Amino acid sequence: MSHATGVNFPDVIRQNGLYKVGILLLVALCLHLIGRSIYSAFFGPLSKFPGPKLRAITQLPRCWMILTGRDALDTVALHKKYGNAVRLGPATLSFVGTPEHWRDIYGFKGNGQLENPKDPQFFENPKNGQANLIYTSQADHQRQRRVISHAFADKSLRQQEQLLKSWADKLRTFLRQKIEAGETIDMVRAYNYTTFDVMADLTFAEPLYMLDKSEYVPWVETIFKAIRISTRIRAIKSLGKSIGAFINILFMRIPSINKRRLEHWGYTAKRVDKRLAQTPVRPDLWTRILESGGDPHAPESSFPIGEHHAIAAIFMIGGTETTATSLSGTTYYLLRNPEWMEKLKTELRGRFKSLEDIQFDQLTKLPILTACLKEGLRMYPPVPIGFPRAASSNCMIQDRFVPEGTSICVSQLATYRSESLFKHADEFRPERWLGDPEFAGDVLTALEPFSVGPRNCVGKNLAWHELRLLLTTVLVHFDLELCPESKDWNNQKVDISLHDPDFDDEDG
Repeated sequence: MSHATGVNFPDVIRQNGLYKVGILLLVALCLHLIGRSIYSAFFGPLSKFPGPKLRAITQLPRCWMILTGRDALDTVALHKKYGNAVRLGPATLSFVGTPEHWRDIYGFKGNGQLENPKDPQFFENPKNGQANLIYTSQADHQRQRRVISHAFADKSLRQQEQLLKSWADKLRTFLRQKIEAGETIDMVRAYNYTTFDVMADLTFAEPLYMLDKSEYVPWVETIFKAIRISTRIRAIKSLGKSIGAFINILFMRIPSINKRRLEHWGYTAKRVDKRLAQTPVRPDLWTRILESGGDPHAPESSFPIGEHHAIAAIFMIGGTETTATSLSGTTYYLLRNPEWMEKLKTELRGRFKSLEDIQFDQLTKLPILTACLKEGLRMYPPVPIGFPRAASSNCMIQDRFVPEGTSICVSQLATYRSESLFKHADEFRPERWLGDPEFAGDVLTALEPFSVGPRNCVGKNLAWHELRLLLTTVLVHFDLELCPESKDWNNQKVDISLHDPDFDDEDG
């Protein structure tokens, strides 16, 4: 009722038939959306890809799987049922990573083929609006990669051997002190303390001192919480572009989330600025970046300070927890398979008596060590989901046309649990990497934990040095035993890259 005019608007609408028209329009819209979904599921260009028909009609089932941390395992089950290509949603395809699938989705392009860009529904723009290696244009990525790759070249990393060994020594001291105190050791935390300290030292010329304090610093806790929050955001954004845009705006207005976001970026920026204002006593990652044309203060610099901040944030997420997760998974499976633990210890202790004897060159020549680490990455990939791309306008995957904008990915865990690629795929069998004839049919090139193509992980060399050095340090000096409560430790829910036993714990 309008008190000023005395007009009853609902009566006016009813008298003029507009009310009924509105209802009819709403019903028509709903029928249109339902009809379009059904057409897409049964007759659209993606209808030829197998998968549950409910998944082809609506994104809700996958949204729920992501929210509950079961997306990776659910995708494994779907691939086992439907094959190497599965339709996970109305416009979402997942592939088992045959070499051809890796190449067609992520690989270098030629002959007029366009790169499949990062899926904007999954990846977020850097919080400071600057380009970074993860989600940026092809031109910006190439420009940054040319500079940053020098810091992660094997020649540069070998100059960091003594620094990395000093952190391996700190890990050894940390474990020894815990043992002398009669404490049970959480190896996940021990590995995370180490990898975060290493990356902070390499990036900022100053560690976080977590091995000294035996606890996560608030900044790292914020990173872990951000990973959990981003999983929820990713799930809801998967429902559609409009919903995704709304959710981004909504979440950024939640004080606690915005506070964590600003704290993370503020802390990163402060550390980068402090590092750039000094000349460290030893070369670090930023030394090589500055030497290679990345000085933000140089005349006509093409690498502004904001990009340094954005890239440092990537280093502190992508080069830390993932390496610790790989070490944790490999250690767990070695403990669950004591015959391989003994074989590896025999190889390592036969070559090294202590940390002081360990050299990078020698570590790369140990076949059982490499086999166990590769099998650990296969059984427990640090990023078990797939990093999605948006299909380009001329996207072809094994001679099958995929419509532009379709979300496409190689699902890592589904790839590594595929019997078509790996015999006894659900078993920890390092001998597959040692030429055992039983596994002659394995497609070993399907293992790509660092992805492939022009946007693969720039820190791959560093990760391998850390994996070899830290696992060797632990097993040369200590005998480990799996706690009874950790027997089924691998059955965890997943936050994008964080295998999280406390998935449902809001406070982490």
